[in-house]
Amino acid sequence: MDAALSDEQHEIRRTLRELLLKRCGPEDVRAAVRTPAGHDDALWRLLAERLGLPGLAVEPRYGGAGCGPTEMALACEETGRVLLPSPLLATAGLVAPLIAALGTRTQRAELLPQLVSGELTGALVLPDGHLTAALGLTGANDGLWAGGGRAGGIQARPAGDGPGWRLYGESAQVLDGHSAGLLLVAAHAGGYARGRTLLFALWPRRARGVTRTRLTTLDETRPQARVELRDAAADLLGSDADAGADVPGALARLGGGVAAAVAAEAVGAADRALERTVEYVCSREQFGRPIGSFQAVKHRLADLYVAVQTARSAAYYAAWAAGAAPAADGTGAAVVGGLALAQALEAQRTVAGEAVQLHGGIGVTWEHDVQLYFKRAASDELLFGPVHRLRERAAESAGLFAARAEREAVAL
Repeated sequence: MDAALSDEQHEIRRTLRELLLKRCGPEDVRAAVRTPAGHDDALWRLLAERLGLPGLAVEPRYGGAGCGPTEMALACEETGRVLLPSPLLATAGLVAPLIAALGTRTQRAELLPQLVSGELTGALVLPDGHLTAALGLTGANDGLWAGGGRAGGIQARPAGDGPGWRLYGESAQVLDGHSAGLLLVAAHAGGYARGRTLLFALWPRRARGVTRTRLTTLDETRPQARVELRDAAADLLGSDADAGADVPGALARLGGGVAAAVAAEAVGAADRALERTVEYVCSREQFGRPIGSFQAVKHRLADLYVAVQTARSAAYYAAWAAGAAPAADGTGAAVVGGLALAQALEAQRTVAGEAVQLHGGIGVTWEHDVQLYFKRAASDELLFGPVHRLRERAAESAGLFAARAEREAVAL
């Protein structure tokens, strides 16, 4: 691994930071989350047109930049710094790679250019919102998260009146599910005897039987929705249902890159929260001197700095591992990504909590910006954690629990 960033990667970071500083201040964030879409659509289109953000990891033949997980992580770090409300993770991190991996040539040619241009946004609908389980980050991706038989999860059956499929079921937690123009739905097909998990493309504004309800969330900068499907028409992603596309495998191979992107977002948020805290303690005076000059405060800030830098190194390594992993097996990258994500989520929680403490009474007020970072930290750990399960999954993959069980059996 070469730890140094290339000139192109530095340029991606610099350009995106400059644009977001101009267009995404705290008041802009507050205004954006209260729009029906939950994000600034004009800014999203600008990011797509000027920087090609939605297409960073999409092949050039579909209009993308053809970059890898490292560039995606760098972009996410910058969006995390400003808590940018955007469909970046759902569209570019989840939906676009799955279409590229499992879609037919026609589907890729039709959908990917629209996603890259910012004209279309996407969301991944999983039963009960089991995102980390489906990505293989908190457990083995054995498909159990998708439900089974004729009950539970989201079910799919061939349409009786022509081509296509019908979906029924619901997902309680879908990132950007209320506003996405395209839903990729993971559904169980084939009943009990020939059950398998397939992905379906659903256009919610065209299909009947689709109800989307935006949820009230702790972190408004990451909108979520409940999606209900009642005999909704959808198209299979791929060409042949009987061939049984390896949807769990595709999601597992995606896990390392998604974990690296979320970890980088958390690092960006933690870094900016720490910067704001340092600025405050250098200006806030007590007993005739800045509180940042007190040794106890210096020690706390030094610990936070180490935590952020450690998490950043882990996130970068996870992004490199995701890009270097063989296409046939992303399990190892998912484990590395899970560990990096655990490190970043823990650092983000610690920094945000200390930021509130060091800001004193104003840190808990609704009007102050530091509470936005605290909410992001708490919400991220609920959505993508918990931290102990991410680490437990890594230990399971390394065989640590099996080795301990063998030693205990020998001792008995």
